Amino acid sequence: MTAPPFHAFDDGLALAEGLAGFVAVALEARLARDGYASLAVSGGRTPVRFLNALAQKPLDWGKVGITLVDERWVRETSDRSNAALVRAHLLTGPAAAARFVPLANDAPTPEDGLFAVNEALEELSWPLACAVLGMGDDGHTASFFPGGDRLADALDPAASLGLIPMRAPGAGEPRITLTLPVLLAADALALHIEGAGKRTVLDAALAGDDVMEMPVRAVLGAARPPEIFWCP
Repeated sequence: MTAPPFHAFDDGLALAEGLAGFVAVALEARLARDGYASLAVSGGRTPVRFLNALAQKPLDWGKVGITLVDERWVRETSDRSNAALVRAHLLTGPAAAARFVPLANDAPTPEDGLFAVNEALEELSWPLACAVLGMGDDGHTASFFPGGDRLADALDPAASLGLIPMRAPGAGEPRITLTLPVLLAADALALHIEGAGKRTVLDAALAGDDVMEMPVRAVLGAARPPEIFWCP
C-alpha cells in the first residue's frame, strides 16, 4: 500500500492548528464555489484541541453544516456522546452559528432512529467539503470495527446506503456510521492520530491489505487516501 500524505507535528497544539487550517481551507473552497459547505468530524478524546482551534477560524459559519462521522447510540447527556463533545468544543464562539445535525436521537435503537437521522442529514450539503477521521488501536475508523455485524456493508464501495447501524465486540454501545463511499466522496479527507502507539497501528495498517482485519485500510488504500496528521 502506498503511504498517504503525512504531516508530522511537534505536539498536539501544533497539530490542532495545522489540521484546523486544512479543514478551514476545504470549507472556504466549497463556500466560495457553492455558498455552503458541510463537515463531518470524529469524536473521542483526541479531537478536543483540534475542535477548539477550528471553532476560532474566521469562516462564514452560518453557511456551514456540521455532522459526525459516527456516533454511539447514547443520549447527549452521556459522557460517551460525540454530539456533546462537538457542542462543547466546536459549536462555540464564531462557530456557534453553524448548523449541527447529530447522528443519534431518542429512538431506542439505531435501526429505529435511522430514518429520522437520514431525513435530518438531508439539510446538509453533499458531498462533504471535508471529513476528519480518527483511528482506534484495533485499526477501526468511523464505526468500521473488526467483527462489526455490518462491516462488509459499510465498506462496500458501491453501497447505496450512506448511513448504517453497527454493532461489534469492540464498539461498546450500538453505533451509527457514515459509510465508506460517503467519506471518500469528501473534497478533503484527513486522518487525525496522536502518540507512538497510534503510529505503530498506522504502520501495521499500511503494511497489510486485509480490510476486515483492520478496516482503516479501506480508507488508507483508497484511490484518493486521507492526509494523515500525527504528533508524538
